[in-house]
Amino acid sequence: MPRVKRSVHARKKRRKLLAEAKGFSGQPRISYRKAKEQVMKADVHAYRDRKNKKRVFRRLWIIRINAAARKEGLSYNQFLFGMRKANIELDRKVLADIAVNDPAAFSAIAAQAKAALEA
Repeated sequence: MPRVKRSVHARKKRRKLLAEAKGFSGQPRISYRKAKEQVMKADVHAYRDRKNKKRVFRRLWIIRINAAARKEGLSYNQFLFGMRKANIELDRKVLADIAVNDPAAFSAIAAQAKAALEA
């Protein structure tokens, strides 16, 4: 069986991993062994936080909608229930955007939700 020489492939693999560790400080940027550990940990955090980002944004949207709804005299829960009764189908992302950028339009939606609650 012929002898396998790995130097080119091994160097390429190490260079690629050290390039991934470019923004790190100290040994994890320089030492291959430390860089390998740190990149692996960074990948774990990145995977986890891609999932968490969705939760964080949903919470932010709910907070914004609640604040705008309370200005109109409704709680968040009453506002969403009134919207469902009025057959207004807007998701939280869009509602939060309207609440921040176009308060007049949000007031109109809240008025419709309030009317549907009273009916």
